Amino acid sequence: MNQRRHGNNEEAGMSQNEAKPGLNARQTATKLLSAVVDRATSLDGLLDAANGNPAFRGLSDADKGLVRAILLATLRHLPIIEAVLASLVEKPLPAGARALNHVLNIAAAQIIYLEVPDHAAVDIAVEQANRDPRNRRFASLVNAVLRRLVREKTRLLPQIEATTINAPQWFYQRLQSAYGARAQAILAAQACEPSIDLTVKSDPQHWADLLGGIVLPTGSVRLGKVDGSITALPGFADGQWWVQDVAASIPAKLFGNIEGKNIADLCAAPGGKTAQLILAGAKVSAVDLSRNRLKRLSENLARLGYEADIIETDLLKWQPDGLYDGVLLDAPCSSTGTVRRHPDIPWTKNLADIEKLAELQEKMLRHAATLIKPGGVIVFSNCSLDPLEGEDMVERVLASRTDLKRRPVLATDWPGLETAITDRGDIRTTPDMLPHEIARLSGMDGFFASVLVRHE
Repeated sequence: MNQRRHGNNEEAGMSQNEAKPGLNARQTATKLLSAVVDRATSLDGLLDAANGNPAFRGLSDADKGLVRAILLATLRHLPIIEAVLASLVEKPLPAGARALNHVLNIAAAQIIYLEVPDHAAVDIAVEQANRDPRNRRFASLVNAVLRRLVREKTRLLPQIEATTINAPQWFYQRLQSAYGARAQAILAAQACEPSIDLTVKSDPQHWADLLGGIVLPTGSVRLGKVDGSITALPGFADGQWWVQDVAASIPAKLFGNIEGKNIADLCAAPGGKTAQLILAGAKVSAVDLSRNRLKRLSENLARLGYEADIIETDLLKWQPDGLYDGVLLDAPCSSTGTVRRHPDIPWTKNLADIEKLAELQEKMLRHAATLIKPGGVIVFSNCSLDPLEGEDMVERVLASRTDLKRRPVLATDWPGLETAITDRGDIRTTPDMLPHEIARLSGMDGFFASVLVRHE
Protein backbone atom coordinates (compact mmCIF):
# COMPACT_ATOMS: atom_id res chain seq x y z
CA MET A 1 0.00 0.00 0.00
CA ASN A 2 2.81 2.37 0.88
CA GLN A 3 4.50 1.63 -2.40
CA ARG A 4 1.35 2.39 -4.37
CA ARG A 5 0.55 5.60 -2.47
CA HIS A 6 4.04 7.12 -2.54
CA GLY A 7 5.84 5.48 -5.42
CA ASN A 8 3.26 5.34 -8.21
CA ASN A 9 2.92 9.06 -8.74
CA GLU A 10 2.02 8.60 -12.40
CA GLU A 11 -1.57 7.77 -11.37
CA ALA A 12 -1.80 11.16 -9.68
CA GLY A 13 -0.66 12.99 -12.77
CA MET A 14 2.98 13.28 -11.71
CA SER A 15 5.62 11.46 -13.74
CA GLN A 16 8.13 9.30 -11.91
CA ASN A 17 10.91 11.72 -12.86
CA GLU A 18 9.04 14.83 -11.75
CA ALA A 19 10.15 15.94 -8.31
CA LYS A 20 7.69 16.32 -5.49
CA PRO A 21 8.06 19.84 -4.03
CA GLY A 22 11.02 19.81 -1.66
CA LEU A 23 12.22 16.38 -2.75
CA ASN A 24 15.23 17.55 -4.78
CA ALA A 25 16.52 19.59 -1.87
CA ARG A 26 16.28 16.64 0.54
CA GLN A 27 17.83 14.24 -1.97
CA THR A 28 20.71 16.65 -2.45
CA ALA A 29 21.15 17.10 1.29
CA THR A 30 21.24 13.33 1.73
CA LYS A 31 23.80 12.93 -1.04
CA LEU A 32 26.04 15.64 0.42
CA LEU A 33 25.76 14.23 3.95
CA SER A 34 27.04 10.94 2.58
CA ALA A 35 29.94 12.73 0.88
CA VAL A 36 30.94 14.39 4.16
CA VAL A 37 30.49 11.47 6.55
CA ASP A 38 31.41 8.52 4.33
CA ARG A 39 34.08 10.10 2.12
CA ALA A 40 35.42 12.94 4.32
CA THR A 41 34.60 15.59 1.72
CA SER A 42 34.72 19.23 2.81
CA LEU A 43 31.26 20.77 3.09
CA ASP A 44 32.56 24.17 1.94
CA GLY A 45 33.79 22.55 -1.26
CA LEU A 46 30.48 20.80 -1.87
CA LEU A 47 28.54 24.04 -1.38
CA ASP A 48 30.90 26.25 -3.39
CA ALA A 49 28.91 28.48 -5.75
CA ALA A 50 31.25 28.02 -8.71
CA ASN A 51 32.76 24.56 -8.32
CA GLY A 52 30.56 22.76 -5.81
CA ASN A 53 28.39 19.69 -6.18
CA PRO A 54 26.40 19.90 -9.46
CA ALA A 55 23.14 18.82 -7.85
CA PHE A 56 23.49 21.59 -5.28
CA ARG A 57 24.42 24.21 -7.88
CA GLY A 58 21.33 23.28 -9.89
CA LEU A 59 18.92 24.14 -7.09
CA SER A 60 17.05 27.40 -6.65
CA ASP A 61 18.47 29.90 -4.17
CA ALA A 62 15.73 29.04 -1.68
CA ASP A 63 16.48 25.32 -1.91
CA LYS A 64 20.21 25.98 -1.60
CA GLY A 65 19.51 27.80 1.65
CA LEU A 66 17.38 24.91 2.85
CA VAL A 67 20.03 22.33 2.00
CA ARG A 68 22.69 24.35 3.78
CA ALA A 69 20.50 24.69 6.90
CA ILE A 70 19.66 20.98 6.92
CA LEU A 71 23.30 19.94 6.58
CA LEU A 72 24.55 22.31 9.25
CA ALA A 73 21.90 21.10 11.71
CA THR A 74 22.53 17.45 10.89
CA LEU A 75 26.30 17.66 11.25
CA ARG A 76 26.14 19.74 14.45
CA HIS A 77 23.99 17.12 16.14
CA LEU A 78 24.66 13.88 14.23
CA PRO A 79 25.58 11.59 17.18
CA ILE A 80 22.47 12.79 19.06
CA ILE A 81 20.27 12.29 16.00
CA GLU A 82 21.62 8.78 15.49
CA ALA A 83 21.09 7.94 19.17
CA VAL A 84 17.50 9.19 19.05
CA LEU A 85 16.75 7.14 15.94
CA ALA A 86 18.41 4.05 17.43
CA SER A 87 16.06 4.31 20.41
CA LEU A 88 13.06 4.20 18.07
CA VAL A 89 13.84 1.02 16.14
CA GLU A 90 13.37 -2.45 17.60
CA LYS A 91 16.56 -3.80 16.03
CA PRO A 92 19.55 -2.06 14.38
CA LEU A 93 19.31 -1.24 10.70
CA PRO A 94 21.27 -3.53 8.35
CA ALA A 95 25.01 -2.87 8.40
CA GLY A 96 25.04 -1.86 4.75
CA ALA A 97 22.08 0.50 4.95
CA ARG A 98 24.12 3.71 4.85
CA ALA A 99 21.81 5.37 2.33
CA LEU A 100 18.83 4.64 4.55
CA ASN A 101 20.66 6.01 7.59
CA HIS A 102 21.31 9.27 5.79
CA VAL A 103 17.67 9.64 4.75
CA LEU A 104 16.59 9.17 8.35
CA ASN A 105 19.26 11.51 9.71
CA ILE A 106 18.33 14.29 7.30
CA ALA A 107 14.63 13.95 8.14
CA ALA A 108 15.25 13.77 11.90
CA ALA A 109 17.37 16.92 11.81
CA GLN A 110 14.45 18.79 10.29
CA ILE A 111 11.98 17.39 12.82
CA ILE A 112 14.15 18.11 15.87
CA TYR A 113 16.16 21.21 15.00
CA LEU A 114 14.58 23.12 12.11
CA GLU A 115 11.32 24.96 11.62
CA VAL A 116 10.15 22.55 8.95
CA PRO A 117 6.59 21.17 9.28
CA ASP A 118 6.88 17.68 10.73
CA HIS A 119 4.50 16.18 8.18
CA ALA A 120 6.58 17.56 5.31
CA ALA A 121 9.81 16.10 6.69
CA VAL A 122 8.15 12.70 7.14
CA ASP A 123 6.33 12.60 3.81
CA ILE A 124 9.38 13.64 1.78
CA ALA A 125 11.61 11.12 3.56
CA VAL A 126 9.15 8.35 2.70
CA GLU A 127 9.10 9.60 -0.89
CA GLN A 128 12.92 9.49 -0.91
CA ALA A 129 12.88 5.89 0.26
CA ASN A 130 10.37 4.91 -2.41
CA ARG A 131 12.42 6.59 -5.15
CA ASP A 132 15.63 4.74 -4.18
CA PRO A 133 15.78 1.01 -5.09
CA ARG A 134 18.13 0.45 -2.13
CA ASN A 135 15.61 1.86 0.34
CA ARG A 136 12.22 1.12 -1.19
CA ARG A 137 11.59 -1.94 0.99
CA PHE A 138 12.22 0.23 4.07
CA ALA A 139 9.67 2.96 3.21
CA SER A 140 7.18 1.73 5.80
CA LEU A 141 9.93 1.66 8.41
CA VAL A 142 10.92 5.25 7.56
CA ASN A 143 7.31 6.33 7.93
CA ALA A 144 6.83 4.57 11.27
CA VAL A 145 10.13 5.69 12.84
CA LEU A 146 9.75 9.33 11.86
CA ARG A 147 6.12 9.56 12.94
CA ARG A 148 7.12 8.11 16.27
CA LEU A 149 9.92 10.68 16.48
CA VAL A 150 7.40 13.47 15.94
CA ARG A 151 5.33 12.15 18.85
CA GLU A 152 8.17 11.41 21.27
CA LYS A 153 10.96 13.92 20.53
CA THR A 154 10.10 16.16 23.47
CA ARG A 155 10.42 13.24 25.87
CA LEU A 156 13.44 11.57 24.29
CA LEU A 157 15.72 14.48 23.49
CA PRO A 158 16.75 15.73 26.97
CA GLN A 159 17.75 12.26 28.15
CA ILE A 160 19.72 11.42 25.01
CA GLU A 161 21.45 14.79 24.91
CA ALA A 162 22.56 14.24 28.51
CA THR A 163 24.06 10.83 27.81
CA THR A 164 25.48 11.15 24.29
CA ILE A 165 28.92 12.46 23.31
CA ASN A 166 28.09 14.79 20.45
CA ALA A 167 31.23 14.18 18.40
CA PRO A 168 33.16 11.42 16.67
CA GLN A 169 35.18 9.43 19.17
CA TRP A 170 38.60 10.58 17.92
CA PHE A 171 37.63 14.23 18.24
CA TYR A 172 36.23 13.85 21.73
CA GLN A 173 39.36 12.02 22.85
CA ARG A 174 41.59 14.87 21.62
CA LEU A 175 39.44 17.44 23.44
CA GLN A 176 39.37 15.41 26.62
CA SER A 177 43.14 14.94 26.51
CA ALA A 178 43.73 18.69 26.15
CA TYR A 179 40.90 20.16 28.22
CA GLY A 180 39.73 17.46 30.62
CA ALA A 181 36.30 18.09 32.09
CA ARG A 182 35.84 21.18 29.88
CA ALA A 183 35.59 18.97 26.79
CA GLN A 184 31.83 18.62 27.20
CA ALA A 185 31.37 22.39 27.56
CA ILE A 186 33.38 22.91 24.38
CA LEU A 187 31.25 20.38 22.51
CA ALA A 188 28.07 22.04 23.77
CA ALA A 189 29.30 25.45 22.58
CA GLN A 190 30.30 24.05 19.20
CA ALA A 191 26.80 22.68 18.68
CA CYS A 192 25.36 26.20 18.85
CA GLU A 193 24.84 28.37 15.80
CA PRO A 194 27.55 31.05 15.84
CA SER A 195 27.04 34.78 16.02
CA ILE A 196 28.38 37.26 13.48
CA ASP A 197 31.26 39.40 14.73
CA LEU A 198 32.52 42.57 13.08
CA THR A 199 35.83 44.38 13.29
CA VAL A 200 35.08 48.08 12.95
CA LYS A 201 37.41 50.88 11.94
CA SER A 202 36.28 53.11 14.80
CA ASP A 203 33.62 53.72 17.45
CA PRO A 204 32.41 50.17 18.20
CA GLN A 205 29.55 51.39 20.38
CA HIS A 206 28.14 53.47 17.51
CA TRP A 207 28.06 50.43 15.24
CA ALA A 208 26.66 48.18 17.95
CA ASP A 209 23.82 50.63 18.52
CA LEU A 210 23.18 51.10 14.80
CA LEU A 211 23.23 47.39 13.95
CA GLY A 212 21.55 46.10 17.09
CA GLY A 213 24.57 44.35 18.53
CA ILE A 214 26.85 44.42 21.55
CA VAL A 215 30.47 45.47 22.03
CA LEU A 216 32.76 42.63 23.14
CA PRO A 217 35.69 43.16 25.54
CA THR A 218 38.10 43.18 22.58
CA GLY A 219 36.25 45.99 20.77
CA SER A 220 34.61 43.68 18.24
CA VAL A 221 30.90 44.18 17.59
CA ARG A 222 28.69 41.10 17.89
CA LEU A 223 25.38 40.97 16.07
CA GLY A 224 22.32 38.97 16.92
CA LYS A 225 20.37 37.28 14.17
CA VAL A 226 20.75 39.10 10.85
CA ASP A 227 17.74 39.12 8.55
CA GLY A 228 18.77 39.27 4.92
CA SER A 229 22.23 39.70 3.49
CA ILE A 230 25.09 40.92 5.68
CA THR A 231 26.26 43.03 2.74
CA ALA A 232 23.04 45.07 2.89
CA LEU A 233 23.77 46.35 6.40
CA PRO A 234 24.82 49.97 6.94
CA GLY A 235 28.55 50.45 6.78
CA PHE A 236 29.39 47.50 4.55
CA ALA A 237 29.35 49.20 1.16
CA ASP A 238 31.45 52.14 2.37
CA GLY A 239 33.96 49.90 4.12
CA GLN A 240 33.41 50.78 7.76
CA TRP A 241 33.72 47.19 9.02
CA TRP A 242 34.40 43.62 8.02
CA VAL A 243 33.18 40.26 9.27
CA GLN A 244 35.73 38.59 11.54
CA ASP A 245 35.23 36.31 14.53
CA VAL A 246 36.42 37.91 17.74
CA ALA A 247 39.03 35.17 18.21
CA ALA A 248 40.45 35.75 14.74
CA SER A 249 40.86 39.45 15.56
CA ILE A 250 43.21 38.76 18.48
CA PRO A 251 46.52 37.81 16.77
CA ALA A 252 46.98 41.08 14.88
CA LYS A 253 46.54 43.00 18.13
CA LEU A 254 49.37 41.13 19.85
CA PHE A 255 52.11 43.14 18.11
CA GLY A 256 51.41 46.25 20.12
CA ASN A 257 52.31 49.57 18.49
CA ILE A 258 53.15 48.95 14.82
CA GLU A 259 52.64 52.48 13.48
CA GLY A 260 54.93 52.90 10.47
CA LYS A 261 56.47 49.42 10.78
CA ASN A 262 56.92 46.89 7.99
CA ILE A 263 54.82 43.82 8.71
CA ALA A 264 54.43 40.70 6.58
CA ASP A 265 51.10 38.93 6.84
CA LEU A 266 51.81 35.37 5.76
CA CYS A 267 48.93 33.14 4.59
CA ALA A 268 47.10 36.47 4.41
CA ALA A 269 43.91 35.74 2.44
CA PRO A 270 41.06 36.54 2.74
CA GLY A 271 42.52 39.63 4.42
CA GLY A 272 40.83 40.29 7.75
CA LYS A 273 44.13 40.37 9.62
CA THR A 274 45.79 42.32 6.82
CA ALA A 275 43.12 44.99 7.22
CA GLN A 276 43.71 45.09 10.97
CA LEU A 277 47.44 45.63 10.48
CA ILE A 278 46.81 48.44 7.99
CA LEU A 279 44.28 50.01 10.36
CA ALA A 280 46.97 49.97 13.06
CA GLY A 281 49.28 51.98 10.81
CA ALA A 282 51.62 49.30 9.47
CA LYS A 283 53.02 48.97 5.97
CA VAL A 284 51.83 45.51 5.08
CA SER A 285 53.02 42.83 2.68
CA ALA A 286 50.19 40.34 2.19
CA VAL A 287 51.61 36.96 1.19
CA ASP A 288 49.65 33.93 0.03
CA LEU A 289 50.08 30.98 -2.31
CA SER A 290 46.59 31.04 -3.82
CA ARG A 291 45.88 33.47 -6.66
CA ASN A 292 42.12 33.10 -6.21
CA ARG A 293 42.35 33.82 -2.49
CA LEU A 294 44.58 36.84 -3.14
CA LYS A 295 42.01 38.12 -5.62
CA ARG A 296 39.43 37.95 -2.85
CA LEU A 297 41.85 39.72 -0.49
CA SER A 298 42.34 42.51 -3.04
CA GLU A 299 38.58 42.94 -3.41
CA ASN A 300 38.12 43.06 0.36
CA LEU A 301 40.87 45.65 0.81
CA ALA A 302 39.47 47.75 -2.03
CA ARG A 303 36.06 47.89 -0.32
CA LEU A 304 37.77 49.03 2.87
CA GLY A 305 39.86 51.64 1.05
CA TYR A 306 43.11 49.92 2.06
CA GLU A 307 46.24 49.02 0.12
CA ALA A 308 48.91 46.39 0.70
CA ASP A 309 51.87 44.97 -1.18
CA ILE A 310 50.29 41.74 -2.43
CA ILE A 311 52.71 38.87 -3.04
CA GLU A 312 51.74 35.55 -4.60
CA THR A 313 54.35 33.00 -3.59
CA ASP A 314 55.13 29.80 -1.73
CA LEU A 315 55.99 31.02 1.76
CA LEU A 316 58.57 28.30 2.32
CA LYS A 317 60.51 29.47 -0.75
CA TRP A 318 60.04 33.22 -0.25
CA GLN A 319 63.17 35.29 0.26
CA PRO A 320 62.24 39.01 0.41
CA ASP A 321 64.75 41.72 -0.37
CA GLY A 322 64.76 43.01 3.20
CA LEU A 323 63.84 41.87 6.70
CA TYR A 324 60.59 42.84 8.41
CA ASP A 325 59.86 44.42 11.76
CA GLY A 326 57.22 41.79 12.31
CA VAL A 327 55.56 38.76 10.78
CA LEU A 328 52.06 37.45 11.35
CA LEU A 329 51.83 33.74 10.57
CA ASP A 330 48.25 32.56 10.79
CA ALA A 331 49.11 29.08 9.64
CA PRO A 332 47.03 26.47 7.83
CA CYS A 333 45.56 24.07 10.39
CA SER A 334 42.86 21.52 11.09
CA SER A 335 40.41 24.36 11.91
CA THR A 336 38.99 22.40 14.85
CA GLY A 337 38.34 25.69 16.64
CA THR A 338 35.79 26.69 14.01
CA VAL A 339 33.42 23.71 14.31
CA ARG A 340 30.58 26.13 15.20
CA ARG A 341 30.82 27.44 11.65
CA HIS A 342 32.12 24.29 9.97
CA PRO A 343 30.50 21.29 11.68
CA ASP A 344 31.83 18.92 9.03
CA ILE A 345 35.38 19.24 10.41
CA PRO A 346 35.17 16.45 13.03
CA TRP A 347 33.87 14.16 10.28
CA THR A 348 36.42 15.10 7.61
CA LYS A 349 39.63 15.41 9.66
CA ASN A 350 41.51 12.96 11.89
CA LEU A 351 44.57 12.78 14.11
CA ALA A 352 46.84 12.00 11.16
CA ASP A 353 45.73 15.27 9.51
CA ILE A 354 46.56 17.19 12.68
CA GLU A 355 50.01 15.64 12.93
CA LYS A 356 50.73 16.39 9.26
CA LEU A 357 49.57 19.99 9.60
CA ALA A 358 51.68 20.48 12.73
CA GLU A 359 54.75 19.47 10.73
CA LEU A 360 53.89 22.04 8.05
CA GLN A 361 53.31 24.73 10.67
CA GLU A 362 56.70 24.06 12.22
CA LYS A 363 58.42 24.44 8.84
CA MET A 364 56.54 27.70 8.27
CA LEU A 365 57.39 29.08 11.71
CA ARG A 366 61.07 28.25 11.32
CA HIS A 367 61.12 29.99 7.94
CA ALA A 368 59.19 32.97 9.31
CA ALA A 369 61.98 33.45 11.85
CA THR A 370 64.38 34.14 8.97
CA LEU A 371 62.20 37.01 7.70
CA ILE A 372 62.43 39.36 10.71
CA LYS A 373 65.09 41.74 11.94
CA PRO A 374 66.84 41.24 15.28
CA GLY A 375 64.32 42.53 17.78
CA GLY A 376 61.51 41.74 15.37
CA VAL A 377 58.31 39.99 16.40
CA ILE A 378 56.54 36.90 15.12
CA VAL A 379 52.92 36.33 16.01
CA PHE A 380 52.11 32.69 15.30
CA SER A 381 48.43 31.71 15.35
CA ASN A 382 45.87 29.27 14.06
CA CYS A 383 42.28 28.19 14.67
CA SER A 384 43.01 24.70 15.95
CA LEU A 385 42.04 23.50 19.41
CA ASP A 386 44.72 20.83 19.41
CA PRO A 387 47.98 21.45 21.34
CA LEU A 388 49.87 19.50 18.67
CA GLU A 389 49.26 22.48 16.38
CA GLY A 390 49.89 25.10 19.06
CA GLU A 391 51.60 24.80 22.41
CA ASP A 392 53.55 21.62 21.62
CA MET A 393 54.82 22.85 18.27
CA VAL A 394 55.90 26.26 19.57
CA GLU A 395 57.74 24.69 22.51
CA ARG A 396 59.59 22.40 20.12
CA VAL A 397 60.74 25.37 18.02
CA LEU A 398 61.78 27.42 21.05
CA ALA A 399 63.74 24.51 22.50
CA SER A 400 65.81 24.24 19.33
CA ARG A 401 66.53 27.94 18.73
CA THR A 402 68.44 30.29 21.02
CA ASP A 403 67.54 33.35 18.91
CA LEU A 404 63.80 33.14 19.63
CA LYS A 405 62.12 33.88 22.94
CA ARG A 406 58.49 34.04 23.92
CA ARG A 407 57.08 37.46 24.84
CA PRO A 408 54.39 36.53 27.35
CA VAL A 409 50.92 37.91 26.80
CA LEU A 410 49.65 39.61 29.97
CA ALA A 411 46.20 38.84 31.30
CA THR A 412 45.87 42.46 32.41
CA ASP A 413 45.97 43.52 28.76
CA TRP A 414 42.93 41.36 27.93
CA PRO A 415 40.10 42.20 30.33
CA GLY A 416 37.23 39.81 29.82
CA LEU A 417 39.55 37.16 28.38
CA GLU A 418 41.86 36.61 31.33
CA THR A 419 41.13 32.88 31.34
CA ALA A 420 42.38 32.66 27.75
CA ILE A 421 45.95 33.49 28.82
CA THR A 422 47.94 30.31 29.48
CA ASP A 423 50.55 29.78 32.18
CA ARG A 424 53.26 30.11 29.52
CA GLY A 425 51.89 33.44 28.30
CA ASP A 426 50.18 32.32 25.11
CA ILE A 427 46.54 32.89 24.20
CA ARG A 428 44.22 29.91 23.93
CA THR A 429 40.56 30.69 23.28
CA THR A 430 37.88 28.02 23.27
CA PRO A 431 34.27 28.03 22.01
CA ASP A 432 32.81 28.07 25.53
CA MET A 433 34.39 31.45 26.37
CA LEU A 434 32.57 34.82 26.33
CA PRO A 435 29.32 33.45 27.80
CA HIS A 436 26.20 35.58 27.51
CA GLU A 437 22.68 35.20 28.88
CA ILE A 438 21.46 35.16 25.29
CA ALA A 439 22.83 31.98 23.74
CA ARG A 440 23.10 33.57 20.30
CA LEU A 441 25.53 36.16 21.70
CA SER A 442 27.77 33.62 23.45
CA GLY A 443 30.97 31.88 22.47
CA MET A 444 33.90 32.39 20.13
CA ASP A 445 36.11 30.36 17.84
CA GLY A 446 38.95 28.34 19.28
CA PHE A 447 42.29 30.04 18.57
CA PHE A 448 45.91 29.72 19.63
CA ALA A 449 48.43 32.55 19.44
CA SER A 450 52.00 32.98 20.67
CA VAL A 451 54.29 36.03 20.45
CA LEU A 452 57.95 35.34 19.72
CA VAL A 453 60.82 37.84 19.59
CA ARG A 454 64.07 37.37 17.68
CA HIS A 455 67.14 38.25 19.70
CA GLU A 456 70.69 38.94 18.49
